Amino acid sequence: MKIGFIGTGVMGTGMIANLIKNGFDVTVYNRTKAHAQRALDLGAQWADTPKVLTTQVDVIISIVGFPKDVQEVYYGDTGVFAGTHAGLTVIDMTTSSPRLAERISQTAQELGIAALDAPVSGGDLGAKTGALTIMVGGPVETYESMLPIFQAMGKSMHLFGGSGSGQRTKLANQIMIAGTMLGMSETLAFAKKAGLDEQAVIDTLSGGSAANWSLQNYGPRVLAGDYAPGFYIKHFIKDLRLAIEEAEQMEISLPMLELAKKLYEKLQDEDGLGDLGTQALIKYYEG
Repeated sequence: MKIGFIGTGVMGTGMIANLIKNGFDVTVYNRTKAHAQRALDLGAQWADTPKVLTTQVDVIISIVGFPKDVQEVYYGDTGVFAGTHAGLTVIDMTTSSPRLAERISQTAQELGIAALDAPVSGGDLGAKTGALTIMVGGPVETYESMLPIFQAMGKSMHLFGGSGSGQRTKLANQIMIAGTMLGMSETLAFAKKAGLDEQAVIDTLSGGSAANWSLQNYGPRVLAGDYAPGFYIKHFIKDLRLAIEEAEQMEISLPMLELAKKLYEKLQDEDGLGDLGTQALIKYYEG
C-alpha cells in the first residue's frame, strides 16, 4: 500500500518515521521542501504538489496547521481532489473544522473515493513513539481497511461515527487539555510562590488523584525552562476557537474554555509567544 503524506512538521515527521518503520512506501509533500528533509532522509520520496502526490499513491494522509491549509491541500488548483483516482482513500488527521470534514467526505463521495477524518492526540512524543490516540469519523468499512496504517502510528484508535465525528471528539479532547494545562500552570505557580520543591510536588501529585498527562509530561519541561513546541500555542488557539464555535452551535457555555483561549491569545498576540509550546502558559503566571 503506497501512502502519500502531506505535512512534515513536528507531528507529521514522527508519523512518517513510524509508517516507514512498519514497511509502508511513503511519498511526501510539504509547502516548504527543506522542512521535509528529515522525512526524505528516513527514506520517503518527494512529490512536487498534492495533485502529483495523489496520482502516485493509494492513500493520502494530511496533517497541516489550520483549516485554511486543509482547504488548500484538498481543493486548491493543484490539490488532492485534482488528482483523485479509483480506489483512493483520503485521511485528514489535522485538528480541523467538523464541517470541513463533512464537506471533504461529501466531495469524496461525489468523486467515488473514500474519506476519513482522524485527528490525533499524544503530542510530539506520541508521534515519535507510535503511541498516538486516533479519533476517527467516517464509514466503518473504510476505517477497518485503514487499521494497519493507524496501528503503525498509534496505540489507541476508535471510530466515533460518521464524517466529522473524529473532529468533534478531538475538540472534546482539547477542552480537557485546556483544563489540565490551566490546572498544571496554576499548581506550579502556587508551589513556587509557596517555596515548595516543585519537582517533588509533580512527583507526589502524579501518584494521586491529581495525576494527569499534562502535569507528568509538561511539568518537568516547565521546570527545565523548556518551551520547545511539542504542540504550538498558535495551533492550540486554533483548536480552542474551533471548540468554542462548535459549543456555540450547540448552544452550550464553556467558561473554562473561554478563559484558556483568552490566556493563550494574550501570550500570542501581546507577548509574541505563539511559536512556543503550550507549556509556556506558565509565563502568564510569571508575569
